[in-house]
Amino acid sequence: MAQIEYKDLLDAGVHFGHLTRKWDPRMAPYIFMEKNGIHIIDLNKTLASLEEASNAIRGIVRSGRKVMFVATKKQAQEIVSEEARRLKMPYVTDRWQGGMLTNFATIRKSLKKLQTLDKMLKDEETIKSIAKRERLTRTREKEKLERVLGGISDLTRLPAALFVVDVKREHIAVSEAHRLGIPVFAMCDTNSNPDAVDFAIPANDDAYKSISLITLAIGKAIEEGLLERKQDKDDQRMQEEEEAKRTEDLAQAKAEGDDQPEATSSPAAVAEDEQEA
Repeated sequence: MAQIEYKDLLDAGVHFGHLTRKWDPRMAPYIFMEKNGIHIIDLNKTLASLEEASNAIRGIVRSGRKVMFVATKKQAQEIVSEEARRLKMPYVTDRWQGGMLTNFATIRKSLKKLQTLDKMLKDEETIKSIAKRERLTRTREKEKLERVLGGISDLTRLPAALFVVDVKREHIAVSEAHRLGIPVFAMCDTNSNPDAVDFAIPANDDAYKSISLITLAIGKAIEEGLLERKQDKDDQRMQEEEEAKRTEDLAQAKAEGDDQPEATSSPAAVAEDEQEA
């Protein structure tokens, strides 16, 4: 993963938690101290948790599976959607539609409808043949679907993992993932329940700089996983090509051996044998 240091976390304000009266006692192992009525997160725990999460998520991506980014809070939407698009991973930043994981078959129907509307509105002949009001209705319907489902338009099967910003806000997504056995990687502030996710990263989930730093670190791990997968594929292809070439060479050598003429006696030796006879 990218080498994030203690100072980077400090500069980004990752250590700032919520007011002490708003804390979740289950976050106690990750809290360093209290200062001016605010809990301070232990950044050593953050570094260790981030490294563990990055290693796990890299392994998931290396196996060829997808990680879905989930962040619907305003300060997280831009950075999360940009990073997900860069990595060609699915993301949800507008709102989590209930059943997006547990009722994926219905979601796929909505995605198919979005593709149909998109194709129809790009066809000039179709646009000319429908009334202006109907065209406007279809355009609005497409925009609504795009806003909610645009980030998962290329998703053909359930993701292998979720990366979530703010566990409390995205509790429905976390609940659906647990029901399906999908591991959840999440930023957990001092008011969150770290036991609700598989890989908790104790961090300030309200500040843009903090969200950006953690998201980019997870993005870097995913990028490394993608590169490792590409390298694995290249190595496998080279190995297959070498085996094919070796098989071809053996077959060619065998064919050449079969084509060799049998040894025959020379004319001089035949003449000598006749004289002796």
